[in-house]
Amino acid sequence: MVLGVFCAAAGASVAWRWSLLLAYGLPGLVVLWQLHRLLDRLWWRPRRLERELRAQGIRGTSYRFLAGDLTRKARLNKEAWSRPLPLRCHDIAPHVAPFLSDSVREHGKVSLSWFGPIPKVTIADPDLAKHVLSNKFGHLEKPKFPALWKLLANGLSNHEGDKWVKHRRLLNPAFNLEKIKCMLPEFSACCEELISRWMESIGSNGSCELDVWPEIQSLTGDVISRTAFGSSYLEGRKIFQLQSEQAGRIMTNIRMILIPGYLPLPTTNNRRMYQINDEIESILRGIIEKRIKAMKEGQSAKQDLLGLLLEPNIGETYENGQSNIGMTIEDVIEECKLFYFAGMETTSVLLTWTMIVLSMHPEWQDRARQEVLGLFGKNKPEYEGLNRLKTVTMILYEVLRLYPPSIHFSRKTYKEVQIGDTKYPAGVMIELAVLFMHHDPDIWGTDVHEFKLERFAEGISKASKNPGAFLPFGWGPRICIGQNFALLEAKMAICMILQRFEFMLASSYTHAPHTVVTLHPMHGAQIKLGLI
Repeated sequence: MVLGVFCAAAGASVAWRWSLLLAYGLPGLVVLWQLHRLLDRLWWRPRRLERELRAQGIRGTSYRFLAGDLTRKARLNKEAWSRPLPLRCHDIAPHVAPFLSDSVREHGKVSLSWFGPIPKVTIADPDLAKHVLSNKFGHLEKPKFPALWKLLANGLSNHEGDKWVKHRRLLNPAFNLEKIKCMLPEFSACCEELISRWMESIGSNGSCELDVWPEIQSLTGDVISRTAFGSSYLEGRKIFQLQSEQAGRIMTNIRMILIPGYLPLPTTNNRRMYQINDEIESILRGIIEKRIKAMKEGQSAKQDLLGLLLEPNIGETYENGQSNIGMTIEDVIEECKLFYFAGMETTSVLLTWTMIVLSMHPEWQDRARQEVLGLFGKNKPEYEGLNRLKTVTMILYEVLRLYPPSIHFSRKTYKEVQIGDTKYPAGVMIELAVLFMHHDPDIWGTDVHEFKLERFAEGISKASKNPGAFLPFGWGPRICIGQNFALLEAKMAICMILQRFEFMLASSYTHAPHTVVTLHPMHGAQIKLGLI
């Protein structure tokens, strides 16, 4: 009996201990496991990757816990951006990206730095850059910050594998040359509205001063709304305003966003970013639902971007937003967000810097105007004439070289991959320094910082010592799908502006390029317009 009582007591003790283990031990183990993963991500893995890269001769900065080089980069940006550049100065790399400029100068064209706990290897060598962009072995992908990118646009440019192939196939028809040629009436109509608005601003003295940066953003926003979504700029204006604010908030708070678990925190900035995203998606969902309803009621599909995205899905079941042939409704929304942003942003940046540079170099403005008037007079430019433009085309290329909209492209290794003589382990960010390749005297010559459009007289391939050094739209299979759209739109706009106006920099203009996703004029683009 005593033995029975003892056994019962022992059994109760074991049961009690198991209950404690279940109550406290398992959660404790989970906490320890999460701490282990966090420590590996923020300390052990960065140090291990740093040793592997340095062992192969890659030089650069040492890892600083959590923030990496982000704090120093922000400080250098603040210092550089507080001082404007001299007028007509096109040596912008040390001003726009001072940290990268120091890194390339000190450590060479392949250098190591830190994007938080992620090792980042900056490549400013065109041959290595082409190797990365070709991605022959499929071991490179776009860096993934899913929650972050969804707040701006999580479309084609961020997809990989089969999803990228499917979306690219569905989007390609909207951007083939024949389709773009059919968009010229919309291009010219939007430009006419801009010209009319500017002419109304001309004073009795035959001139006016205005900031062309927001004006040109309105123009390119109008173009992408009409050609991609069949709506007027008024319907899309709110989206552009919201996306501009979103881009600024993301770039301003990039250091905090990298902290694990930070984005879901209900900070003022985070709440506003999610609110902006909800507003944008609500507007786009309304546009998409109206189009689907019209198409299901028998209206012929419009041959714009939205129509091409939705047409494969008509006849499919939409209750769950799914389609095996086309895209889900959520995918369509994300592609719309991307093309609203990219469709306006890239061309507006190119046109704004073109007007600024031609204001700095009036001799080339005059020669471009002579070419335009010789081909078109005061008539609307048409495709055959736009295709024959030589001086204007060279101007656009040289502006893209000196002021590329995207100053770098990023990839990340998800498997070990060899680039040149170096083996990069999984988990390394690869940054292709477009701005530095475009401003490299070893590639372009000692006059690299001069506005010298004659270098493109025989085309892009013969403009420099390395034909792969000109990368404003990327290269390889993932080259920008909208590059022909952007260049033709820019040609149309600059031609119609040159037909009506001469322009020069206003005394209030400050030359201060800086990056907010793309390369912006920090204080606007104040231009003095005069009728010709």
